[in-house]
Amino acid sequence: MSSRKGRKDTARMVREQLAREQRRKRTLWISVGAVAVLVIAGLIGWSVYSSQRSDDFTPPTGSNEAGTGVVAGSGPVTVDIYEDFLCPACKQFKQTSGPTIDQLISEGKVRVVYHPVAYLNRFSTTQYSTRSSAASGCAAEGGRYREYAKALFEQQPPEGGAGLNDEKLVDIAAGAGLDRDGFASCLREGTFKPWTEHVTEEASKANISGTPTILVDGKEVADRSPEGIKAAVEAAGR
Repeated sequence: MSSRKGRKDTARMVREQLAREQRRKRTLWISVGAVAVLVIAGLIGWSVYSSQRSDDFTPPTGSNEAGTGVVAGSGPVTVDIYEDFLCPACKQFKQTSGPTIDQLISEGKVRVVYHPVAYLNRFSTTQYSTRSSAASGCAAEGGRYREYAKALFEQQPPEGGAGLNDEKLVDIAAGAGLDRDGFASCLREGTFKPWTEHVTEEASKANISGTPTILVDGKEVADRSPEGIKAAVEAAGR
């Protein structure tokens, strides 16, 4: 009798163990399924978000085909300049090597693509990097990107503050030969803020981690002096 009872107890324990194992597997598969659904939903969401972002900007007149920068010149060597209008080193580069870049453009030796990125918003209380980059888009639309960019660097505000206000950005535009009312309207409506976002995002994707970054035919130039820029352009043109 006790032997029969023992067999029944053993059978019951086996059934309970099997039932627990089945419940554990069922819970595991439910969890895996839930995670898979979330992952798929996330991928779909990101795909939709990315497609909306890529289509939701208009580059200014004179931009390159990818819409990531403003083009000056049509020479055989391409020079990419990544700059942030709040970046002190960019101001220094503009002052020391800017005239050399302008000369190379006028001599027909280079095609320069200016990428006004907004990397330094954290050093401004008003997202000045974004605002000034968007303003440069308005200037490019008026055909005077280089003149406006030069003026922005000449009047560069210190890091950590509010930066130049919109009224001052409009004054600089007028001083650079742009139509005041048209520029003010472009700035007020934020016409090129989505473009600024695109420029900055694509620069980050291209592993541009700081400003200024200068590429000559895709190769970063370590020596950003006038002599270094000329040497890199000459080497690329051989």
